[in-house]
Amino acid sequence: MAVKKVSTLRSALVPRAAVAAASVALLATTFTSACSSDNGGSPTSQNLTGRGPITYVEGKDTSETGAVKQLVERWNAAHPDEQVTFKEQSNDASQQYDDLVEHMRSKQSNYDVVALDVPWTAEFAAKGWIQPLKDSFTIDTSTLLSPPVASATYNNTLYAAPRNTNGGLLFYRKDLVPNPPKTWNEMLAQCAIAREQSIGCYAGQFAPYEGLTVNAAEVINAYGGSFVGADGKTPTVNSPQSRAGLNVLVDAYKNGDIPKEAITFKEPESSNAFAQGKLMFMRSWPSTFGDVGGEASAVKDKFAVAPLPGENGVGASTLGGYNAAISAYSKNKATALDFLRFLISEDAQHIVASGALPSVRASMYDDPALIAKMPYLPALKDSITGAVPRPVTPFYPAVSKAIQDNAYAALNGTKSVDDAITGMQKGIETAGS
Repeated sequence: MAVKKVSTLRSALVPRAAVAAASVALLATTFTSACSSDNGGSPTSQNLTGRGPITYVEGKDTSETGAVKQLVERWNAAHPDEQVTFKEQSNDASQQYDDLVEHMRSKQSNYDVVALDVPWTAEFAAKGWIQPLKDSFTIDTSTLLSPPVASATYNNTLYAAPRNTNGGLLFYRKDLVPNPPKTWNEMLAQCAIAREQSIGCYAGQFAPYEGLTVNAAEVINAYGGSFVGADGKTPTVNSPQSRAGLNVLVDAYKNGDIPKEAITFKEPESSNAFAQGKLMFMRSWPSTFGDVGGEASAVKDKFAVAPLPGENGVGASTLGGYNAAISAYSKNKATALDFLRFLISEDAQHIVASGALPSVRASMYDDPALIAKMPYLPALKDSITGAVPRPVTPFYPAVSKAIQDNAYAALNGTKSVDDAITGMQKGIETAGS
């Protein structure tokens, strides 16, 4: 899911090293030697030292401050001979994906650096469309939060620079619940308070779409379940832990702790319900903070945020955000690599964070000026620190569909929890066929 804008108080490579012919090795520079490849026909072995103008491609810049344009302007002021052009896509994730796939399949070189919604990274890496960030293309990720780095990694190799991230938060009525719950059991035990107030207890995004994948994955991951193995293909969801997690949601829906109408909720519907005072707890993205904190909100001064609950403590948020990758077909990969390093620099990430896009650098969550503008940052840091990427697989769309279809069937009672988990397992098994 791409990160949404937040208004006012609102948020939300490298080729394998190769063995060159001896005569060439004697003449090559150190950089060229490190970046050469014995597979001269592979696009990831070509244009490694190329420098010049590049194009950066990302979805519509919806940050408060026009962060992407600011980043490009900052880079261009310091690199007059290696200017970056921002190619702004639509705000629709499906259209962004289709545009990138079309360019990669046709091996076009006019997209040098591309912003990938985090679930797409593994697919683009597996298909050889983006440059691995290793050897001479290694970037330093030591100052970055670990989960965003994991989302940019496939088969133990980094393929992109995390550009911005996102995590889920628990919105709660602090006038009704002064201290936020840390576990699912603790939260659901407080639903008696909601019933006394004649309001719903908890809702997330439970309509059959990507949001349900996120919500189901969060509770399954929180209880120790997983979906695919390290190879991105082997299904692992058929486990007692996964059943325990999904059962929490299903039981809460059956007994009314999750309101019946929540099965139709996407982000706008859940946000509206909370802002109208109809919910005590809500799972959502930081982008909701401005919506429920606005002048028209019935809970404007009555809510706060916390990390998502887990089985025994802080839960396992699903990550959002963008990863920036170098196209395997770029002609100016050396410039593109420098631009990636710039995107994760402290200067660039302060621009990102100031635009209310969650930063990938840990230090931004402790900045007093940023916290004053976005009070949810400390909770968001805890959420992201414990976050789990969406299943890292080259077949993500099919895997996501298997998760959401079966989770929805379990919620609406057309499948048992056991059958739903079995259905997810089978769906993941056939995802690559």
